[in-house]
Amino acid sequence: MTGLAVVPSSSLTSRAVSFLQSGPAASLAIVRDVLGIAQANRHTADRIAAALLAPDPRFGRTTDGRWTLATPPSSASPVLEACRWAVVDVETTGVRAFRGDRIMEIAVVMLDGTVAFHSLVNPGIPIPQFVAGLTGIDARTVRDAPTFDAIVDRLLGALEGCVFVAHNARFDWAFVSTEIERATGLLLQGPRVCTVRLARKLLPDLPRRNLDTVSYHFGIEIEGRHRAVGDAVAAAKCLAKLLRLAQGNGATTLSDLVYRT
Repeated sequence: MTGLAVVPSSSLTSRAVSFLQSGPAASLAIVRDVLGIAQANRHTADRIAAALLAPDPRFGRTTDGRWTLATPPSSASPVLEACRWAVVDVETTGVRAFRGDRIMEIAVVMLDGTVAFHSLVNPGIPIPQFVAGLTGIDARTVRDAPTFDAIVDRLLGALEGCVFVAHNARFDWAFVSTEIERATGLLLQGPRVCTVRLARKLLPDLPRRNLDTVSYHFGIEIEGRHRAVGDAVAAAKCLAKLLRLAQGNGATTLSDLVYRT
């Protein structure tokens, strides 16, 4: 799959396929982010993941024990210049996508900085004071905002056929995919790229890889920190810089970027 699409949400293994399209993952990450079990220890997580994935020929394990798709990306992976990049940022009521927290703002920005989609979202639950203080989004801000159900079709239109990108993509993907499944019954599938992971590989000397540090390294000013548009625009600018570094290191296709960096 070369771009984002939605498919029927038929099983937990379908979710695992979607999750592993971004590269190998440990059992603990799968149990937490696919099954929504946040409390499992490593031993328990490995037993659960093995019970779910080992019987299915679509999955395999790497030499270091991480789970992966048994069929690696094909040589037909699109070249980087042909990819459409949807850089996503969400502001949420908390950090637990699988345990009731909700999106309260979302933005999708293209690689050139164009805002393809943006909306406040009425989460339908209280916004904690700490979150309101950090983002400036409180109950009054979202009182007249649409629910996620009301924006999902336009959001999917902005994401269709793109590579999903975010700074800490696991977090944003968990919220976006969970909200889409709740609203439509469909599972978001397709390639995704994490600019934190790219920065970890391509900028090994940085002390941290949060958005502030990576943006500062590249001389990028974040206009509107902790708001969806401001953070997504900054992440898109960081992505453009990181893509150039990756290409300088020999990456030519999406598979190179996802699996080799």
